[in-house]
Parts: sequence; C-alpha cells; structure tokens
Amino acid sequence: MTDEVRPIEVLLVEDDPGDVLLTTEAFEHNKVKNTLHVVNDGEQAMAFLRREAPYEDVPRPDLVLLDLNLPRKDGREVLEEIKSDDGLRRLPVVVLTTSEADEDILRSYNLHANAYVTKPVDFDQFISVIQRIDDFFVTVVKLPR
Repeated sequence: MTDEVRPIEVLLVEDDPGDVLLTTEAFEHNKVKNTLHVVNDGEQAMAFLRREAPYEDVPRPDLVLLDLNLPRKDGREVLEEIKSDDGLRRLPVVVLTTSEADEDILRSYNLHANAYVTKPVDFDQFISVIQRIDDFFVTVVKLPR
C-alpha cells in the first residue's frame, strides 16, 4: 500500500431522496474526498455505467453502492447485468439496502455482489457504515483500474 490514497468515483444507485441525502451527508461528515455520483433507477445506472446518453462524459466508477428496490429496473437486474458484462464485471458492487431478507442476501451473493449491507435507520450508525465501506474500498483493497 502507498501512503497516498487516490479518491475514487462512487456511483450511488438509490431512488429514495432521504437515503441519497443521508449518504451524501455521511460522505461529507467523514470528509470523504471521493466523488459521489447519484442515479435514481436501474436504467439510469446501466446507462451511466455504459456511458450512454446522457452520461457519455462521466468517469467510470470504481465502486457501486446499489439499492435493490428500484423503479424501472430493480437492483437485482442491475447486479446481474453488471456481473454478466465483460466490461463491468470486475466493478465492485456493494448492495446497500433496507432488506434483511435471507433470500435477498443469498440472491445478491449468487449474482456476485461483493458485499451486502443493510442500511441502518439511525443516522450515526448509517454514517459509521458508509465510513467503513469507504475505508475498506479506499484504503484496504486494491481496485481494478
């Protein structure tokens, strides 16, 4: 590991404005230098990842934070598409959702999610979870470029 940590590009796929705000505040609270991009449904997520209109000039994310329950194309479908696409499959995907259902956890891992995290409802716990995800993916693991 090097002493200098490069900021990473994070794509948050979340349709709930409250959760988007919480995640944004958690990044700001932790003085996270990473860039947070937000899309609100699964179709936008895939267009962003494939750099299709209107996302032709966006940077390729280093990490995806993915909610499961999304409009137009749900998170399970997005995860399956990411992990079956040769150009995207190495992209780390953290499922960040309210669901604690065993079937959602199992299905997410069967679709090759890199992690499954249940969103805490408490703000301080939510901040702690975002900080841990950030610490792990920014300072601990090596991400593909």
